[in-house]
Amino acid sequence: MEIVCPAGTPAALRAAVKAGAHTVYCGFNDETNARNFPGLNFDRSEMRAGIAFAHEHGAKVLVAINTFPRAGDQALWHCAIADAHHAGADAVILADAGLLAHAARMHPDLRLHLSVQAAAANADIINYYAEVFGVKRVVLPRVLSVPEIAAINAETGVETEVFVFGGLCVMAEGRCSLSSYATGLSPNMNGVCSPASHVDYHDDGGVLDARLGGYTIHRTAKNAPAPYPTLCKGCFSAGEKTGHLFEDPVSLNAEALIPQLQKAGVTALKIEGRQRSKSYVAQVVGNFRAAVDALAEGRPMPKGMLTRLSEGQAMTTGAYQKTWR
Repeated sequence: MEIVCPAGTPAALRAAVKAGAHTVYCGFNDETNARNFPGLNFDRSEMRAGIAFAHEHGAKVLVAINTFPRAGDQALWHCAIADAHHAGADAVILADAGLLAHAARMHPDLRLHLSVQAAAANADIINYYAEVFGVKRVVLPRVLSVPEIAAINAETGVETEVFVFGGLCVMAEGRCSLSSYATGLSPNMNGVCSPASHVDYHDDGGVLDARLGGYTIHRTAKNAPAPYPTLCKGCFSAGEKTGHLFEDPVSLNAEALIPQLQKAGVTALKIEGRQRSKSYVAQVVGNFRAAVDALAEGRPMPKGMLTRLSEGQAMTTGAYQKTWR
């Protein structure tokens, strides 16, 4: 199976390729991609150089243009699609139906992938995107079990790509309202979830308050690890219960499920982490490449050493085995 790896910077792209990535995904440094943070992403010359480097080493590059443009203000997104095409991108990752229509019409030879932001979770909608826009691959939302993924693959010829490691979202890709409410900036339109500019930590008598947009998201005892204040992983009170009602502050790790995902017909395994360092990228990519190579050669998969790279040094298989709340 294809390993699809994150690159938030040109250095991370080179590290991913050298570590054995089959494919790298990245984005431009503007609102067209869903990881629009200061210091991350690629300008146009960096994108051209990064794609050339990857191609020289036998790897592919996918450009994520996966936010939703504002009505009447599509020019930035149209320009990003054209620039990715001219830079030699192997595919663009799109979520918006209008952008898919534009890309199919204006760049008919450009390969189109459907972003997880489109939340396409059944074969009927996937086949619709393929028939109408020519989509070749869909990144499945993180709400599906392995049997459900197998059922989708049995009813579509579109390639499927699934997340196997990294951050989890609130299980409603493309529909996030929580961070937008707290900060006024939309993850799905502005590309910023829980932006650092809106994060604040305050010591309250030895207890650390982590706030987002003025809202207290976590209260952590002194010397205890304090998670980043992302709303969907925050603590909430409901009735008499207080806890992580949406999602725990842990990382996805589906490494042990790779053989099952292969049998389910999955084409590509996606690693989340465009905000991570090149060292992180290299270690995670190397681990998953070793696992996939061992599986292809009929050898036992090596056990990973990824716990220390996970959020809070805790991991979950998420929805794949339906063990989450």
